[in-house]
Amino acid sequence: MKYPIRFKLFIAMISLIVFFVFISWFANEQYLAKFYYLSKKNVLNNVFREIDNIYTKEVANFPLELEKLESARELHITILDRERLEIVYDSWLRDSSPNPRMLERLKNRRNSTIELIRTIRPQLDQGKSIIKIIQDMRLNTDFILFCSQLNNGDYIILRTSMAAIKESVEIANRFFVFTGFFTILFGSVIVFLLSGRITKPILDLEKIAKKMAVLDFSEKYLVTNNDEIGDLGKSINSLSEQLEKSITELTKANQKLREDIERERQIDEMRKEFIANVSHELKTPIALIQGYAEGLKMNVVDDETNKAFYCDVIMDEANNMNRLVKQLLELARLESGNYLPEKTEFNLLSLVDKSIKRNHILIEEQNIHLQLDVDKDLNVIADFELIEQVINNYLSNAINHLDQQRKIAITAQKVTPQKVRTSFFNTGKHIPETDIDKIWISFYKVDKARTRDYGGGTGLGLSIVRAILEAHGNAYGVSNVKDGVEFWFELDIAN
Repeated sequence: MKYPIRFKLFIAMISLIVFFVFISWFANEQYLAKFYYLSKKNVLNNVFREIDNIYTKEVANFPLELEKLESARELHITILDRERLEIVYDSWLRDSSPNPRMLERLKNRRNSTIELIRTIRPQLDQGKSIIKIIQDMRLNTDFILFCSQLNNGDYIILRTSMAAIKESVEIANRFFVFTGFFTILFGSVIVFLLSGRITKPILDLEKIAKKMAVLDFSEKYLVTNNDEIGDLGKSINSLSEQLEKSITELTKANQKLREDIERERQIDEMRKEFIANVSHELKTPIALIQGYAEGLKMNVVDDETNKAFYCDVIMDEANNMNRLVKQLLELARLESGNYLPEKTEFNLLSLVDKSIKRNHILIEEQNIHLQLDVDKDLNVIADFELIEQVINNYLSNAINHLDQQRKIAITAQKVTPQKVRTSFFNTGKHIPETDIDKIWISFYKVDKARTRDYGGGTGLGLSIVRAILEAHGNAYGVSNVKDGVEFWFELDIAN
């Protein structure tokens, strides 16, 4: 079974308290009586010295001093004359009117005292002090007896009851049991609270460590104590920060690796698709050239008119192939990443007019209503030839996708003090939302059926637009608007 550290700490500290309480009680039970006995011996020695210093038979208030000592130290004092062995002072004789029964007891005590002195007199005369425990058979109690010789030669006997000592020991032991119980009780409460306070930082660190294990580094340890736990908290915080930083960097690296892998996959797919598209785009003109060339060689047609038609088809398809190859080379050059546009300052309106004049015959033949709204004083900075391709592609795209309203609007507006947006609007069908982000991909065609109806489009025009504007670092886009579609691009305004 797993026990919490708070429980273990509580049990350990309570066990320690109980152990010391038990040891103290055992010591009191076994040695307190002996300690009291030794203390009483010292007390009797001290009392003897005190009496020896003040004892004199001529001082009238001397008995009063002895009585004070007896009362204060719970003693019985007897002094005997050395020469006559008669009692000079005895606390039992202070009663001025003893009854006959009391006189008999006093007489017996006096006789026993004199007999005791006679027994130990040789030792006392040699300057020795005698301390021993005697038993009073009549009272059935023990006394500590101290016998010695005063400076003037008289003998002194000090008695104190062992019953008082035993009673004091019993009281002390009972009181210790009582205080020990409350010590354990209140100690348990204090230890419970203290163990909670001690273990709380450890539990907090455990909680933080568990969160770190699941890569959650949001929580930090609040360091409040300058001790080992505080140092551990600082280390945990530092470890959390380092792990978070390392894992973040690793996550970014993994994300970049996945992006690189995905990009490589897309590039590989684009390469395969590119090869397939190029093969598809070249297959038709090659087949036509081959077929008509074989027809000419085999003299399938005899008249000059049909021969000229065959030659025109061959030349047209060759031109289509030449245009496709040029576009592919141009796109590869722009997407290589090594090409830098040759930026110059030019007037935007003049470039748009040039493109319109280039297509004016087609505009007139199709009865197109063209609206132009470009500031004549608006100058931009870009590669003139590349932006001319962008405008030509946008305008051609608008012409090829007109509906019966046959309206085209070209506008230029400042979107920021540094940027101008040029828009090409044409009435016509909206681009499906599923295709609107794909039209910038090479060879992608929304309406494949209409491709060859307007001059054999290859699907590279918008890809070239994308590559040109990305090389310039400018934005471009398309959106479905009311009654048609609007293509746009941005350029830097010349200061």
